[in-house]
Amino acid sequence: MKSFKPLKLGTAVAGTLLLVAVAGCGRDGIKVYQVDATNDFNTVAPMPVAGGLMPTTLPDGMPVPDNSGLPSLKYTLPAGWETKAPSQMRVASFGVSQGGQQADISVIPLGGAAGSDPANVNRWRGQVGLDPLTEADLAGLAEKVAVGEQPADLYDLVGSMPGIAGPQRIIAVILHRNDTAWFFKMTGPAAWVAQQKTAFTAFLKSIVFEAPIASSAPIDRGTLPPSHPPIRGMNSGSVPMTSSAGDKPTWTVPASWQEGPLAQFLVAKYVIHGTAGAQAAVNISQLAGDGGGLLPNVNRWRTQLGKPPLAESDLLNLPTVDASGGKATVIEFAGTDGRTGKPARLVGLVLPLGAQTWFYKLMGDAELVAQQKEALIRFVQSATYPDAH
Repeated sequence: MKSFKPLKLGTAVAGTLLLVAVAGCGRDGIKVYQVDATNDFNTVAPMPVAGGLMPTTLPDGMPVPDNSGLPSLKYTLPAGWETKAPSQMRVASFGVSQGGQQADISVIPLGGAAGSDPANVNRWRGQVGLDPLTEADLAGLAEKVAVGEQPADLYDLVGSMPGIAGPQRIIAVILHRNDTAWFFKMTGPAAWVAQQKTAFTAFLKSIVFEAPIASSAPIDRGTLPPSHPPIRGMNSGSVPMTSSAGDKPTWTVPASWQEGPLAQFLVAKYVIHGTAGAQAAVNISQLAGDGGGLLPNVNRWRTQLGKPPLAESDLLNLPTVDASGGKATVIEFAGTDGRTGKPARLVGLVLPLGAQTWFYKLMGDAELVAQQKEALIRFVQSATYPDAH
């Protein structure tokens, strides 16, 4: 059984634009892996990839966040598949060919809001010249498969690609696991990919998610997460963020909240468990100045639950609460979690404090979030900040 595990990179490499949306100040970000060298894999040159397919590198200047916390994977490699070198986006990459027919297989994990499932499937449909479908229509197209022991959705799409002769096929699988969306995708000539479908699903079934590999590297808080609203006056994406334990505020934490793993761009995180498996999380981050502005941040949160953006005038009637000598704006709305497709609710508090802005986001099961709203407000009001100026 083969395996692959995380690699730490210092800087991003120029590449094509990301095709899966990545947003947010929470766990949202790109995870980077390398193939375990002890496996003695045979690396082959990357096969040509048609325009519009998933890129292998990050856009120029995009920061590479902390990779700790994701599991390493083991799998059984199907007969005839050859392992290719991974990339900044792909944690694993394979090729299989016969008689000049080549198929490309990729594995890409994206943390946080990796774009809604319907948006990603319609993006793939566009790659093979198919029209977008409604969420209800797409639900009927999903085949149920297993990645390891976990259920996932498979989409089998056939069409044509510009500059490529003959029908092309994309078989793509989406697995939501914890805060990460895993994308497994095979692309190539329609008939050849169809022949490899059984091997592809067997590969998925063989995957084992092992314990996360610990990382001793510190979390880099010197850059903004992808898709975060830009900070006015900064042209490089760099922004001062809390980075030491001494800078962390003190709070009165509700008894039912459990401290969660500290991820990239977070000052703190708490997980809340409700009945019947319901779950919500509180993410806390801090940015210099206005943090990119109230409206862009509110609209960024709204996209995470599939809601349309607001206009500046819509902010005039948002409620506020007193908190630590300032006024925190309260944002609340319900929608559909793009990661799970389930109803969800978000309550956010945005607190400008001196030269900083603090962001508190409670998101998860709709009923549980509604129940925890007042607890979140009391939590924010209890905060004592070391130095906001």
